Amino acid sequence: MIEVENLTKEYGEFRAVDNISFSVEKGEILGFLGPNGAGQTTVMRILTCFFPPTKGKAIVAGYNCFEDSLNVRKRIGYLPERVPLYEDMKVNDYLRFVAAIKGTPAKEVKRKAAKVMDDCGLSDVSNKLISAISRGYRQRVGIAQALVNDPEVLILDEPTVGLDPKQIKEIRKLIKELAGRHTVILSTHILPEVSILCGRVIIINKGKVVAEDRPENLTTESAQRMLLRINGNAQLIEQELSRVGGIKGVEREPASGEANGFIVVFDDEKQGRQGIQAMIERNKWELVEMRLLEVSLEDIFIKLVTKEEA
Repeated sequence: MIEVENLTKEYGEFRAVDNISFSVEKGEILGFLGPNGAGQTTVMRILTCFFPPTKGKAIVAGYNCFEDSLNVRKRIGYLPERVPLYEDMKVNDYLRFVAAIKGTPAKEVKRKAAKVMDDCGLSDVSNKLISAISRGYRQRVGIAQALVNDPEVLILDEPTVGLDPKQIKEIRKLIKELAGRHTVILSTHILPEVSILCGRVIIINKGKVVAEDRPENLTTESAQRMLLRINGNAQLIEQELSRVGGIKGVEREPASGEANGFIVVFDDEKQGRQGIQAMIERNKWELVEMRLLEVSLEDIFIKLVTKEEA
């Protein structure tokens, strides 16, 4: 559905996007993450045909974003971070207006506007001025205007920013319901949102892709730290752990009762686990607790971004 190949965007000597490639399958929700200024907004603006790349290409629904931008625009719905709503219009009038300027046949305008209002939970406020509805409803109107031409691809930039917890929950539910019917690229700084909504995530920093995988795979692959609580001589246990193959580091943790606490850092988890078990059996120590420490997507994000900046 979306193919990005060797995409580069330069502003003078500054390279905002640096030779990135990725694809998005039909019906997929892709999380697109990065710190401020990382380049993800530039990529979205290229995909939505706001400006061309310096090098490389972007294909949406089989059309080149630079060479055939009109056909691309017909197949994309875009929710910018700041939605350009006309506050002096009623919700239904605004959506009919957007449907018309997006090329919807006149006889279909009213029906399509009514459908997206129903899909986005706007029917109850359809006759209210946009200036009179809550921020959560305004965000729904923003999503509705992106959907009104029934696009194959949706690009959503920070769709829950500034909303209260109840509104965030409602917008997330709405986005999740779009999966399958539309291909969605979701740009957000709210990392738990990615874990909840996205089947796959791309992390970009300084214009380059630094990670790409399913959220659960990113956290599992990085879960290389284990907490151990063992009854025995703390100094001797620490020395023995440092000699175990597959372990590259050992840190002391506060004791819990008689059990001494340690965090071990693996470079080979399978080998390390086997070595720990053999060590405990050999020394006849009592293993009180042994568990992998959970790694959040926030931890992965910070680690990758910090690594790139080092």
